[in-house]
Amino acid sequence: MSAVLAPQAAFVPLTLAHLDALMEIEQVAYAQPWSRGNFLDSINMGYECQALMAGEEMLGYFVVMMGVQEAHLLNITVAPRYQRQGWARLMLEAIALWARGRGARMLWLEVRVGNERARAVYAAGGFQSVGVRRNYYPAAQGRREDAVMMCLTL
Repeated sequence: MSAVLAPQAAFVPLTLAHLDALMEIEQVAYAQPWSRGNFLDSINMGYECQALMAGEEMLGYFVVMMGVQEAHLLNITVAPRYQRQGWARLMLEAIALWARGRGARMLWLEVRVGNERARAVYAAGGFQSVGVRRNYYPAAQGRREDAVMMCLTL
């Protein structure tokens, strides 16, 4: 699959109108995707839910939950056809800026231990591995996969 360039992109609040396109990406991007209900709950709870759009094309999206002086990145996804073009780094920078603006001192996330590519992106963005959550994620055939806990000091 060749890379597709999307030179002009903007963040827009994720709405119900985006969910069909988002779910198409989520289903392709992950073996254990979030459900439509997970996204609906996040929107309804008032979490920071943003889509990265190039016109009508969704490049990616993220969901962040704000806590007391910290933010927790719950989901960040780049559409597979736009991966390896710097969009994840752009989204991480936007998330960090948003969290700092709300008084967060730390940005937390969990990532599958087997997702080396994502872990490398996070590390390149300044995140540090700080621990492991055993059997955190569901995996194939009823198994569980560990999560690496990572944080970024803001």
